[in-house]
Amino acid sequence: MARFLKPFSLPGPSSSPRRSFLAGAGDIHLAFDDNLLRILRNEITYLSNYLPSRPLPQRFKWFSIEDHPGEQWIRLRNENGAEEVKVDATMFDGAEPLPLASAPLFEKVEAMERGARPRISLIVEVARAEPADSVLEFICSAWPDFLEVQMMFPLRRKSAAVRPYMGRDFKDLEKDLRSRVTSYLEKQGVDDELAEFLHEYMANKDKVELHRWLRMVESYVQK
Repeated sequence: MARFLKPFSLPGPSSSPRRSFLAGAGDIHLAFDDNLLRILRNEITYLSNYLPSRPLPQRFKWFSIEDHPGEQWIRLRNENGAEEVKVDATMFDGAEPLPLASAPLFEKVEAMERGARPRISLIVEVARAEPADSVLEFICSAWPDFLEVQMMFPLRRKSAAVRPYMGRDFKDLEKDLRSRVTSYLEKQGVDDELAEFLHEYMANKDKVELHRWLRMVESYVQK
């Protein structure tokens, strides 16, 4: 008698290991998104309730302020007819170094009591109407309570050198020259008061940018 082999049947679609794996991976992905959304929304709520930001001002004294949402710098402008002053300021980009290990004990104690002193870097450009392409540029550091000039050098807009000679460090110039330059900048509104304002502005901008960033991530995860 002839024997007939029993037909071999493949497992149906419902029992496919690959399909089950994909379904499980999808569940994990959804759970991850839900957890991430919950964390993001908790953080947004916390910031709104306990670290709220304020509307960013559009002017300081006679300067107009150009904020760049999503970027880490702002620009201040002042035009008084004879001269134009432009200040580009970063967000916090450094801090005062701690005293060396060999420094006196009282300096270390003072530094610990004072805490970290963040720095804001500035590029200040003063341009006169005549000659039209001549500008004087200053590299400065804004500390919480004072403004420090680092460098000063002239530039020509139409024929700016790739690597201009920047002169000596400001602190190495003659005392009388440093005093006159400082007085000149103060008349332009570039002074200790501006440094204090920028620290308040950037601390607030940091909150604004963080809140915006969290909202953007939340929107992406929701899609």
